[in-house]
Amino acid sequence: MTTSIDAVIPDRFAKYLDRDFKMLIGGALVGATSGRTFATTSPVTETVIAHVPDGGEDDVAAAVVAADQARKGWAATTATDRAAVVRRIADVIEAHTEELAALDTLDAGSPISNARADVAMAVEHLRMFANLALEIKGTTIPASSNIHMTVREPIGITARIVPFNHPLMFACKFAAPLVAGNCVLVKPPEVAPLSALRLGELLAPVVPAGVLSFLVGDGPAVPRAIVRHPKVRRIGFIGSEATGRAIQRDAAETGVKDVTLELGGKNAMVVFPDADLDKAAAGAVFGMNFTWSGQSCGSNSRLLVHESIADQLTAKVVSEVEARTIGSPFDDNCEQGTMVSQRQYDRALEYIEIAKAEGATVLTGGGRPDGFDHGFYVRPTVLGGVQPESRIAQEEVFGPVLSIITFSDEDEAIAIANSVEYGLTASVWTQDITRAHRVIGRLEAGYTWINGSSRHFPNVPFGGYKASGVGREESIEELLSYTELKAINIML
Repeated sequence: MTTSIDAVIPDRFAKYLDRDFKMLIGGALVGATSGRTFATTSPVTETVIAHVPDGGEDDVAAAVVAADQARKGWAATTATDRAAVVRRIADVIEAHTEELAALDTLDAGSPISNARADVAMAVEHLRMFANLALEIKGTTIPASSNIHMTVREPIGITARIVPFNHPLMFACKFAAPLVAGNCVLVKPPEVAPLSALRLGELLAPVVPAGVLSFLVGDGPAVPRAIVRHPKVRRIGFIGSEATGRAIQRDAAETGVKDVTLELGGKNAMVVFPDADLDKAAAGAVFGMNFTWSGQSCGSNSRLLVHESIADQLTAKVVSEVEARTIGSPFDDNCEQGTMVSQRQYDRALEYIEIAKAEGATVLTGGGRPDGFDHGFYVRPTVLGGVQPESRIAQEEVFGPVLSIITFSDEDEAIAIANSVEYGLTASVWTQDITRAHRVIGRLEAGYTWINGSSRHFPNVPFGGYKASGVGREESIEELLSYTELKAINIML
């Protein structure tokens, strides 16, 4: 279902653009040292909505100097006091939910209801990490009659490089390193920087100067300068595999650094004949993250269906997709907004054409919805007749495109699921608990569901196998990854 829209930004959203967006460096709100700015465009209206600082190497250097001056004092702060600061951050964000959500809708095209949910999830994770502060602890080891123990210490200066699909929520990935006693440089996405820059402004009076910085620039200059700076020793990145590899190379050229990468996914949802097909259809649509126009690394973009139920399940999925409301993301009832940029819009449409050329059939969707003269909208698309080795089945689209692939038996399903270079998420749908455990155990993926999809849960570690990344997040594992482990041997 689509609803035609105009390209006017409602006043209740436009009011949040009436400000100067600045970077937070050393506790001060500043423009770029060069004085340059760049424009950010709304994917909903295709118009410029703000100008933001175009930072560069000098700005990164200033942020590192400020962090270097602050790091010892912050590390010496007790874990409970650091947790208290992070709780205050959560309170500030929660109090500004509507504003921060509106900025993400304006800047990234996400439906306002989902943008609010992102803010709520950010708050939940901030509080979770604050509550885990006292878990930053060591152990004792009975290695001899002496005393052997470990302690965990902060790393120092760390960085978080933020993707465009959940700008505010992922900007709050500073939670774990802050609680662990580190200073953090946050680099928001250049295509959607507004919510993070506003967050920096809100947090300037909350966090000690230099402990938390927000820097943005148009292009690779700022993230490269952050990654390559010798004093930035720990980096967390969410984004594409290509950029993740570039970060690994840059980091290796300037030091021995700890890098966490959450990268792409071409995730499989495997449905066996005994599954509840109504629930499976709903799970396939929910797990595809159409609400975010499929712009999620965890989307189950490959629906693997046993051939005996393929027609029945396909019909249910198509019906679910066609019932969705595409419209203005400013509307509370909108279920799907825009792609984040012209580039992502073009990419999604290109892959649909590639799939058709490879022999796939467009069962629903397949292009721009009627009545949409402005905005980077792509109809939610379901493809049938997809071959496992085709590009549409192997490569990440990062758009609202779901491919249906059939299989004849369990071994074939597992082989198809594992045939891609990625291994982020996977799900298995069956009423046979023995089969469920058996198949999950053979799938090469880091975050899995049985009879479920898409949902994340507090303190359950998220991360991928193979080209989907390195490390785990959203959990105690993430918190501890921002510490150094020191062994102490006391000779009696």
